[in-house]
Amino acid sequence: MKPFRLALAALLLNACASAPEAPEPVLESGPDPIPTAGETPPAPAVPIAKPVSPPPFEAERHEIRERRTDLTQIDRTAPIDDVWQRIRHGFAMPDLDNALVREKTRYYATRPDYLQRIFDRSRLYLYHIVEEIEKRGLPTEIALLPMVESAFNPMAYSRAHASGLWQFIPGTGRRFELEQNWWYDGRRDIVESTNAALDYLTKLYEMHGDWQLALASYNWGENAVARAIAKNQAAGKPTDYASLPMPAETRHYIPKLQALKNIINNPEPFGIDIGPIPNQPYFATVTKLRDIDVQLAARLAEMPVAEFIALNPGFSRPYIRASVTPRIVLPADKVDVFHENLSALGEESLVSWKTYHPKQGETFESIAKKHRMAVAQLKEVNGISPRTKAVPRLLVVPTNDSAAAAGTRRLPIMYAPPIPVTTRKIFLTVKPGETLASIARNHRVSVEDLKRWNGVSQAVAGRKLAVEVRASAPKSKPRPKAKPKKRTT
Repeated sequence: MKPFRLALAALLLNACASAPEAPEPVLESGPDPIPTAGETPPAPAVPIAKPVSPPPFEAERHEIRERRTDLTQIDRTAPIDDVWQRIRHGFAMPDLDNALVREKTRYYATRPDYLQRIFDRSRLYLYHIVEEIEKRGLPTEIALLPMVESAFNPMAYSRAHASGLWQFIPGTGRRFELEQNWWYDGRRDIVESTNAALDYLTKLYEMHGDWQLALASYNWGENAVARAIAKNQAAGKPTDYASLPMPAETRHYIPKLQALKNIINNPEPFGIDIGPIPNQPYFATVTKLRDIDVQLAARLAEMPVAEFIALNPGFSRPYIRASVTPRIVLPADKVDVFHENLSALGEESLVSWKTYHPKQGETFESIAKKHRMAVAQLKEVNGISPRTKAVPRLLVVPTNDSAAAAGTRRLPIMYAPPIPVTTRKIFLTVKPGETLASIARNHRVSVEDLKRWNGVSQAVAGRKLAVEVRASAPKSKPRPKAKPKKRTT
């Protein structure tokens, strides 16, 4: 019995010394899960292979103890003080490299004087253009586009009737709300035309998703590019820029831009010094104007008339109508002096010109004599060709002899819109609730003109009013085909 007790005690002591085992999880009873249709049973576990260590590095080792000093370092956090550098940092279009690009690069590089004139003109506008481009998140190659379009000449005018830095034709200008009237052409306005051009280019890029096709559309026309793409698609051909058939002008258009980009990106190898452009606004806008002579506005800003017009090329007459263009652009450092000189004039008139409506039977000669000016002067300030005989319905004439004398000095301005604006008279009956302002707004005329045409001061329901509206351009007749010449034997 004693041996049995000793064995039992040993077992009890051994059980107390060992750790208790974790209890097994309790499983609910039930049938084994059956895979549903389309469900595969779980695959048996596959052992995961251990990663293989790479072989030891056996090449020759070099330890660099000193920092290299021959590498150019760019600090992207440093402030940029040159607009050209901003443009370089913003280049984002794919580069084009072909024989045409090399040809155009040689062309520009061998004409440094021509390039310098473009760069000098661009200094007035580039800061503003780059600001607007960056606001929209567009590539800064677009800032170079006026170099191709107009050589940065805001008075540039093409055979296709395109005008301004960005070369808008009349129809496209109206699509993008660029006003074109007897007093003012928004296609030449620096601020308005830049906004319109960037809006248009954004629309073209969204249409194609490709900047080369967008630029081709800007030059050739979006419908023309769309037709060329559709034609290549139908023929099973590629539809990228390089594969599309297009006019020579459009084919050379993007290579010109790429050539200018190449030179501006690295001008030193070409021996060209483009000079820095301060990274600060060159001009500011002045609003809340009264009618004012162009020459007087320049004098109040203490700047040459030519420079004033370079910033305000949209004006088409020798005085500025505030109701038509209630804004002028001045160098940023001339705004304060302009306001000071303007306030010193008080309430006296700022214009020495007025509108004149020729009477039936009057001629240019009689009107010029009446206002003591030469016929050539009268035609010039009204944008009328020297050979024109028909007198228009509206002219601008001097208010006094001093204005006529000033008019003898040729103003550096394009006085008239290149496209003649013709009007026709319509008659309408005033409806209840209509005002002169609402009628003028609906027909895109001024309240002042409505009053003058009808001799009224307010709109009266039931009364007929005359309104002069833009006449549609007459359709040109097709030219007769030349008869084939008979060959003589």
